[in-house]
Amino acid sequence: MARKFGEYIAYRVILAIFVILGVITVVFFVSRVVPSDPAGLWVGAHPTKEAIEKAREELHLNEPLIKQYFYYLSSLLHGDLGVSIRTHNPVAQDLKSAFTATFELILVSEFIAVIIGIILGVYSAVKKDSWLDNLSRILAISGVSLPTFWFGMILQLIFFKYLGILPLAGRVDSVVILEHPLKTITGFYLLDSLITGNIPVFIDALKHLILPAITLAMYPIGLITRQVRSMMIEVLQENYIRTAWAYGIPPKKVYFKYALKNAIAPALITVGLSFAYTLIGAFLVELIFNWPGLGRYAAYSILSMDYPAILGVTIIAAVAYVFINLFVDLIQVYLDPRIEL
Repeated sequence: MARKFGEYIAYRVILAIFVILGVITVVFFVSRVVPSDPAGLWVGAHPTKEAIEKAREELHLNEPLIKQYFYYLSSLLHGDLGVSIRTHNPVAQDLKSAFTATFELILVSEFIAVIIGIILGVYSAVKKDSWLDNLSRILAISGVSLPTFWFGMILQLIFFKYLGILPLAGRVDSVVILEHPLKTITGFYLLDSLITGNIPVFIDALKHLILPAITLAMYPIGLITRQVRSMMIEVLQENYIRTAWAYGIPPKKVYFKYALKNAIAPALITVGLSFAYTLIGAFLVELIFNWPGLGRYAAYSILSMDYPAILGVTIIAAVAYVFINLFVDLIQVYLDPRIEL
């Protein structure tokens, strides 16, 4: 079994390399087809012709497109993602600071989505066709149907403008961070503030995280609720569930230990895909809430046609998506012995 696992993982990793290479190739050539002047952006305001020409040479923009492509692949193999045309910082450095902000937001939103989605899905199946079932189905359909930007702005109107209990945007209040400087260890504000005992920053960072996390969680909540509900309805008809009832096992134990264990395996695919979607969905949410993560960084890079930065974000998203799917497949095999590699 261990050998099969190793062969399967090696096979999937090889496929992943080709997928990522394909994505890099498409994005590289498409981004350079769009008319723009990256050399002018590199030099800055009021550039001279000599400065622009020098920048074109530094960035290899005078070379044929195919040669530029191989220059980039060669640098990539050495772990160099290039230098951002907009910020003049190494792309890897920019991505590191942006990724921690995005990943913290994704983890919290996915945690909310999985907990709420599973609970709603289980109780919706148990109380099939009741008011609770109808309410959860309305919530699930709304979650996958409503535009993310619209839902985010509605939350901002309610909780910031009318109730005034949650902040509008940003990751932490500038006044709080000035009064209580945060020592960065992992880049995750919640974790770093807890490690260093900086409670004011922890509370403020948590308040800033609530609205974007809920906004981002709405779509996966809808997916997970619907998937768990449909699988639970099917599992609850099985003979071993009837046997469990006959033995007088408590309802919560039957639902969450016996039924959910077999219903959750197919739902894991949805959870994994929702996690990957959340990574991409975070881009728009970050713009709405001015969250300093990959989404905002990617948006500014696209607007300025910052090729190295666009490719850097693309690689991060592609790698995450591919390996999240691999992880979900392996977990599903572990939970359901009937599945063969």
